[in-house]
This record gives sequence, structure tokens and C-alpha cells, in this order.
Amino acid sequence: MHLRSLRFASAGVVLTAMASALIAQQPAHAAAERIRLGSASDVTRASWNGPAFTMNGAGAIVPASMTRAIDEIRGGAGSLDVVVLSGSAPTSGSKTPECDAITGLTGVNSCTTWTLTAANDGNNSQVNADVRNAEFVYFAGGDQCRYTAWKGTALEASIESVVTKGGGSGGGSAGHHINSPIVYDACNGSVTSAEALANPYDRYISFTTGMLEWPNYGGVINDSHFVTRDRMGRTMSFLARTVKDGLAPGGAAWGVGVEEGGGSLFLDRNGVATQYGKDAYVVLADHQPEQAVDRKPLTYSGFKIWRLTPGSTFDFKNRPTCGYYLRSVTNGVADPNLYSGTPVTTCGSQGGRAALAESEPNDTRDTADDATALASPGSLTGSMKSTSDRDYFKLSLTSGQTASVTCAVPSAYDADLYWLDANGSTLTRSVNNGAGADEALTFTRTASGTDTYYLETEAYSGSGTAGYDCTVTKS
Repeated sequence: MHLRSLRFASAGVVLTAMASALIAQQPAHAAAERIRLGSASDVTRASWNGPAFTMNGAGAIVPASMTRAIDEIRGGAGSLDVVVLSGSAPTSGSKTPECDAITGLTGVNSCTTWTLTAANDGNNSQVNADVRNAEFVYFAGGDQCRYTAWKGTALEASIESVVTKGGGSGGGSAGHHINSPIVYDACNGSVTSAEALANPYDRYISFTTGMLEWPNYGGVINDSHFVTRDRMGRTMSFLARTVKDGLAPGGAAWGVGVEEGGGSLFLDRNGVATQYGKDAYVVLADHQPEQAVDRKPLTYSGFKIWRLTPGSTFDFKNRPTCGYYLRSVTNGVADPNLYSGTPVTTCGSQGGRAALAESEPNDTRDTADDATALASPGSLTGSMKSTSDRDYFKLSLTSGQTASVTCAVPSAYDADLYWLDANGSTLTRSVNNGAGADEALTFTRTASGTDTYYLETEAYSGSGTAGYDCTVTKS
């Protein structure tokens, strides 16, 4: 008999017999376990600078993205508290592997690991107190079905309160899954890409919705270990079924698959994601599938796929409509080369926002980051890493064209904004006083032809790794 068919063989008899044995042999539920590292006292502060999120392809902490989340939440100053939630204890080594890594990062006051093995642990008063007093909640790897069991408990509301006050959330592997509004919960077992494409309604595919819903991240299904375990196909099936069943708003569903081995997607308070370590993929299903029914293979034409390499960005608040490549599934067979393709450049504009992150060194006009091909509206992001830092971006305008720039500046520093001509002379500027004061300027080219300009962000006082975000609109 094929191994697959064993899942269904003599189900009633087998389950009845197994149930009796399990009742007799099942150990008593382990009590919730708490281990705290660092300070015994929580930080208290009136406000925080988030939210910020980390979405990791495997369970381990990715120091670069975690450091950025910590810095953005605390505004580059002070310290914060972290809680790690796990549905099971590690089988070997340290009992607190995530906190071991987190406590070594700058700006961490404490890190508390809670191991919760029952759904009702979500109503544990000490767990909820620790979470509400924290500024970041990290879900460890393991089994996301255990995390979805906390839906409707006090713990769900406590986690949401952390994000609401300007903190953050994140996780890896199963912890990545739980941080999307549509969760592939694997409560019936794990499914492979081949199985999911052969039947989008396979009984091993189940979803939890209405749990953790983060700003700018609507309509998303997360997936992990993405390339190594070849999960593009199953994500395609998840998305087609989600659209068919009406689980995503507006008839469009988005998949976010992050690779293991250090892959991490960082999402800032403005909805702009930056990729770290290894590749990630954003996959869009924006129409009804040609075929998505039980016991029949999937057919879906034209999944839109964005490949995010380390350092690239993706605007989830103003989701782009260009830069993707296309792949389809026909009778359960996916197109070849799912993980690479030539981007489509002739797509229509629907207000999407392209993005360019600074790349140091860019402290002079000669080393400026080239934003001349940036679509409008576009996002320029970076940070004032020292009190003498300057970031330059190269742009161009044609005759009669107007550039409008608005910059959201974090509370860690006061940054000023300058619009320069090709020779470096200041044509207009914005120099609002105070840390966290946003900047804005407008310039219109009245001369004939096209010319080069530079946008300069300059540290006036303070510094930090918390990011600024400048939106550039040409009209």
C-alpha cells in the first residue's frame, strides 16, 4: 500500500484503539516554565518608537534584524525588555537559546523565556504580566499549532498590547508563521508542495485567521525554510485557496516566504520591509483560481513573485505593482524556475511605492546612492549612524517637473534635509528643530532639459540606527 494511503486506512478503528492507549500512557501536563536573563526589573518609559517586526526563515535569532528592531523601538536610546514564547522546551543544549542571543545585543534590559505547553497557559497571570511589561515578543520555532491554540486567551490581547504601545513582535520558523494574519497552522500535519498542488483542499492544509493582525501586513500568509524545503508550490496553493475561500480582503492574498540559514525580513513602523541574510519571496494571487477544488489538482495562471535579496526593500503599506516575475500552475504542475525570473516592467501603476535603502559609504555626491530610476512615489531609507553622518541620493528632473520630499525622522536624532544641484549648491532645504521632527521640501525645475540633483539628509544632533523614511514624489 502507498504510504500516503495509510493516512486514511481504517481511521475509526485505529483512532479508537490509539485513544485508549494514549489516555493510559499520556504524561501529566508540564507546568509553564519561566527563565529570566538580565535585569530582574522591567524598564518603564512613557512611549516607544515602533512597531517593528522580524520574520525569520528558521527559529534562531538573526542578530542584524533583531538589533534593528530593538534600536527602532527604543529610538536608539535606553533599553527594553523581551519575552520569548515557546510551545515546547529544547530537546538539547540551553533551555534559553533565543534569550542567550538576545541578551548579548545592545539595548536589551532583560529577556524572559516562557515555555507554555497547554492552551490554557495563555491565561497564566504571570505570563501575561511579563508580556505586557515587555517591548518585544519573539515566538520560538517548533509547532505553530500550539501558538494558534492561544487565540482568544488573555495572552493574545497581551501580545497585541505590546505592538500597540510601539513595541514589536517576531519569530522564526513556526514563530514566523504565527505572525501573519492568515496562519497555515499545520494542526492536521505538515504538507509538502507536491501534495498541496495535487489538492489545495488536502486535509493537511488548515488555516487560523483573526489572531495577530499587524499594521500594513494584511492579507499575508507566512512560510519558512522556503527554498531549502521547496515550499513555493505549497504557498501558491495556500494563496489560491485563500482567494477562493474569501479569507483575504479585497480578493488578493500575499505569501511571504523566508529562507532559512539567516534569512530575516524586518518590517518597520511605516510598512517598509528590509531583507537580511538570505533571500525572501513575496507571492501575490490577485484573481480567482482557474481550478481549486477538493481532490483535484490546482490550476492558477500568473502568480506575481518578487524576489527580495539581502538589502532590498518592499513596501507593504503601498505595495508595488511592478518588479515581479510571473509563474503559473497547470493541473498541479508548477512552471520551472520558481525561485528566479525576469521581472515584468510593463505593469500598470496603482500607487505602489518603490524603495531604495542607503548603502554606505554614501557620504558625498560622488558616492551617492543612485535613485534616478526610482519609481514615483518612491521611498528612500537610511539612518544617521553618527553625529557627522550625511547620506546622499542622486535624482533627476525634467523641465517643469516638481519633486516633493517628506521624511519621517525617528526620535533618536534631529536630521535636516537639503536639495542640491549637480555642483552641490543648496537650492532648498528643510531644517525643522528637534529630535524626531519630520522634514519636507519641494523643488520645481524651470530650466529646459533634464539635470541631476542630490537629496542630502544630514545629522544635526544625535545619532542612531533607527531609520528615517523619505517619500519622493515627482509630478
